[in-house]
Amino acid sequence: MTTVGLVSSCAGVRPMVPLLRQGVQKMRSSQFHTTARSASKDYYEVLVLGGGTGGVSMSARMKRKVGAGNVAVVEPSEKHYYQPLWTLVGAGAKPLAPCSRPTASVIPSGVKWIQSRVQKLDPDKNCVHLENNQKISYKYLIIALGLQLHFEKIKGLPEAFSAPKIGSNYSVHTVEKTWKALQDFQGGNAIFTFPNTPVKCAGAPQKIMYLSEAYMRKTGKRPKAKIIFNTALGVIFGVQKYADALLEIIKSRDITVNYKYNLVEVRADKQEAVFENLDKSGETEVYQYEMLHVTPPMGPQNVLLNSPVSDAGGWVDVDKETLQHKKYPNVFGIGDCTNLPTSKTAAAVAGQSGVLDKTISCVMKGKPPAKKYDGYTSCPLVTNYNRAILAEFDYSAQPLETFPFDQSKERLTSFHMKADLMPFLYWHGLLKGYWGGPAPIRKLLHLGLK
Repeated sequence: MTTVGLVSSCAGVRPMVPLLRQGVQKMRSSQFHTTARSASKDYYEVLVLGGGTGGVSMSARMKRKVGAGNVAVVEPSEKHYYQPLWTLVGAGAKPLAPCSRPTASVIPSGVKWIQSRVQKLDPDKNCVHLENNQKISYKYLIIALGLQLHFEKIKGLPEAFSAPKIGSNYSVHTVEKTWKALQDFQGGNAIFTFPNTPVKCAGAPQKIMYLSEAYMRKTGKRPKAKIIFNTALGVIFGVQKYADALLEIIKSRDITVNYKYNLVEVRADKQEAVFENLDKSGETEVYQYEMLHVTPPMGPQNVLLNSPVSDAGGWVDVDKETLQHKKYPNVFGIGDCTNLPTSKTAAAVAGQSGVLDKTISCVMKGKPPAKKYDGYTSCPLVTNYNRAILAEFDYSAQPLETFPFDQSKERLTSFHMKADLMPFLYWHGLLKGYWGGPAPIRKLLHLGLK
């Protein structure tokens, strides 16, 4: 089924198609950006730090609010990645190339792209220090710096990725190694890990496990395989409804789950993975592996550690309902870099972007923010090459489902939403600032049922 066919077949999504097409047509005009290598102003009404999902989406919204010439985005990377699809890349279900586009092509036309790295934030002086001693001042600051991976916090990594049988869907440099390890697997322990830190897309570590198990069944290797999920968490998933559904799948597929097991070392020469038992201080256990998928520890960007805008953990300290900074009223945060107590996903960024847009409008008008973010996030839990559970929930870990059917059931439609519809919405809706999450669809569908 094509993406357009899938969009048209979803009754709740059909009303959005004309809007999305309009957005695509508007943004097809030639793009022009100025990097730090050319002349750059030293003041912008809105300065956005980060050219990832949250940064690009908010720069598009701010362009319509204050004009392109008054908005700048600081982002050092040449490429922009759609990371949610890496789960399917690691399982051989999607190619890697379509997951990336040049950064210049996704930053809104006319918005200044400052290709540099943030060195220091000085919110008391309304300015940011960049590389090459460049200083940019602002009236409003949006922090969307994402988080960083810490493979190096696991002894033996990242060096072990040069050896066979090991991969990670969390990096563009290692995701194809996952697929190679899966193809080469002949039998033995296939181990999948979850670290003892916050992570982005907390469902991804087990999605690749279900896909790998399905691939092994398809290729006749499953009888010789022992599938092991070693997680530092104490539960399989944080929302009970979806956890119950996943545990049924785990039981039916004979998957072993060890809770409170945290990966601390990889010995690639011996094909050994060392885990610490978080319930028994100082106790470790060594597992031999024939396939190892690593989810690395993650944390805030270095520039946010001990920054005035961050909490003690290094996460941007914002109000969980308005996304406005708790101390600096002209500073805002969005996405993975914040301390919002919800899962760090692109779907969460979509929901946050619509709220933050309203918050900034109110602040610009001298009014208190009115719209509130409810913690909405989504995790399409891929369980097979043609099935997924569409988990949607809020701050209270209660289901906040869009469609009038039980989304905890494995469905073909949920898989196609993940594999086909959501990438389309990402590139042509979210990044253009036209997609703020499924709340309008949910309201429309639920009203139609009354």
